[in-house]
Amino acid sequence: MMPDLGRYTMTVLSAWGATLVLLAVLVGVSLWQAARAKRALGAQEERMRKDG
Repeated sequence: MMPDLGRYTMTVLSAWGATLVLLAVLVGVSLWQAARAKRALGAQEERMRKDG
């Protein structure tokens, strides 16, 4: 059920494609940074347990 976009079809579809790619990259980077922060926090907590 795609509307007829006429001569703007490629422009609109490429804008949608670029948006989806950028959103996927943002989600991926966010998940990667969250995992990295979680590992760093776990390592710091482990050091605190050993020292204290």
